[in-house]
Formats: sequence, structure tokens, C-alpha cells
Amino acid sequence: MTQFGIDVTAEDIVETLGFFDSWEDRYKYIIDLGKELPEMAESLRTDEYIVRGCQSQVWLVSDVRDGKLFFQADSDAFIVKGLLAVVLAAYNGKSPADVLAVDVDAYFTSLDLVQHLSSTRGNGLKAMVKRIQETAASL
Repeated sequence: MTQFGIDVTAEDIVETLGFFDSWEDRYKYIIDLGKELPEMAESLRTDEYIVRGCQSQVWLVSDVRDGKLFFQADSDAFIVKGLLAVVLAAYNGKSPADVLAVDVDAYFTSLDLVQHLSSTRGNGLKAMVKRIQETAASL
């Protein structure tokens, strides 16, 4: 089982995306990342865990272990699952303080990602990040 943020880091994703010349190939890679997300139990796909502001359905569950945040996520759309993997690579396995210290704008800029997403996908990406940051801030 792949753990994003542990087995696959944000740096790994930035480096790998840099090898692709076209955005079509980059999208395929991002979709493949989403396929590596651990399966989310159907019992967790509830309104309690849904991320509002996403065009697709997105569920995000947090867990604290040994002072570090771990997230489980899923979506009903392949590209969104891939975007979740990209986001989790930046945040999973970090302390709440480290989560809040992540410069996510710089990360997305290094991926050259946001400008290649529709505005609704971009808003969904922001909603995912906001939920993660709010979770970290509440601890």
C-alpha cells in the first residue's frame, strides 16, 4: 500500500513531473498516482467527511498518530483522486505545525499545476488544502 507523504513525497512528484514534456503525459501520471491511493472504506464516504467546494465528490478523513497527521482520501473522479494524491504527498505524516508551515502555493507552482486546471478543479484543490489546514489548526 502506497503512503503518500511517506513512500511518495511532494519532492518525488515534482521531480517525476519534470520528466514529462506534455501536459497530457503529466495528467496520465497524476491519474496513475490516484490509482495508488489506498482504498477508502465505504463506511467513511459520508457527509461528515465530504469536502465542500469540489466539483466531484471528495472525502477526506484525518487521523493523528504519534503527534502526526495522516489523511485518507477518495473521490469519484480519476483526475481528482490524482490531485488528492498530490496534496497528500505534501501533508501526510507531518505534525500539525509542519502541515501549517507547508508553502502549498510554492509546491503547486513548482508543479506548474494550477494554470492547467479548470477553475472548478482549482477551487476544489483549494478546498482540499483548506480542510487539511483547518484540521491541523484545530489541533
